[in-house]
Parts: sequence; structure tokens; C-alpha cells
Amino acid sequence: MPRRGAGLVSGPGLIRAADARRMPWKNGGGETVELLAHPAHAGLDAFDWRVSMATVASDGPFSMFPGIDRTLTILDGEGLELLVGDAGPVRLTPASDPYGFPADAPCRGRLLAGPVTDLNVMTRRGRFSHAVTGLRLDGPHRIGEGGGTMVALCVEGAIGVGKVVLGRYDAAVLTDGDPLDLVPRDACAAALVIVITAVCETA
Repeated sequence: MPRRGAGLVSGPGLIRAADARRMPWKNGGGETVELLAHPAHAGLDAFDWRVSMATVASDGPFSMFPGIDRTLTILDGEGLELLVGDAGPVRLTPASDPYGFPADAPCRGRLLAGPVTDLNVMTRRGRFSHAVTGLRLDGPHRIGEGGGTMVALCVEGAIGVGKVVLGRYDAAVLTDGDPLDLVPRDACAAALVIVITAVCETA
């Protein structure tokens, strides 16, 4: 099973948050926890896609990534106000939908009330695309029937995946394999489901 910054995998895999790769932000302003990247262990200027978490403890600019599309989701804390490019401010909280924006546009964050933990999913434009969906589990839910790389990140409670139980911020990974059933182990179980697909080039 993949651990520590694993790349593409065959069949279901497991990433424990405690085992994930930790590294500085690109702009040096904090630390990021890299759950998964392709190619494996690629640098911050070389990945095709990346799934990571970070704690934002102060107001300030976000790192810029040329040619990258990014989706940010607040996992914990009161929330964050984002200013991206020339657009107006966007207020994000743990109750908000995942928010997508170009990572090569200037972006600045302002904390609403104290630090937040966020999830960042990034894909290289023209090569891969991604979608992030929140899922409240009130019963078994099947994922993995659409192809591509799929990541189910436990964000609340506990979730059973086969014989494995995902705790908070643990993830199950599936790449073009058999479907997986996510089974809530308590009443508050919730997940983020990330789907990463290759972009087909046309002549």
C-alpha cells in the first residue's frame, strides 16, 4: 500500500496522515503535508498533480504555481477569506463547498478567527483535471467506478474501507481498480472524494 508521497498506484492503497511527507511551503511561509503526488516525490515545480494539507496561521499571500489549477477546502478552523486576482473576496468555512481557482493568479488569504487547516488539490493545466466533492456518510457509499485516480479523505469521524479503518485525515487511494465501499463507523462520518483524470489531447 502506498505511503509517504506515493504516486500512481494499482488497486486500493492507504495513506496515514501521520506518515505523510512534510515540507515547507513554496514561499516559505509555513509547512505542508503532502498526502499524494505524481510523479512520486516530485518537487513543487515539477508535479503533474498533488494532494496536500496545510495549516494557515497568519494572513498573507499564497504560493503561486504557474500552469496549475487549484481547489481549496477548509477542513478545520473558523474560516478564511480569499482574494484571487481581480475577483472580489470569497469567504470559505468548513461548511463551504470546495473552491477552485487558478494557482498562477495572485492570491491572498485573511483568517476569519484563528488558524485553519485546509486541503489543496492541484493539477497541471492541459495534462490533468480534478474534482473535489464533500460527502456526508449516512450509509455505505461506493466509489471508484469512473476511472482515473480517486482519493477518499476522511475529514470527520471514522470510515471503514474493507478491513481498514480511516481516522481523521487518513486516505484511501484507488487507481483504475475495483470499486471501494466507504462504510461509516459512527454517526458523524464525512469524507472528501477527489477524482483526478488525465486530459485527452485532440489533434
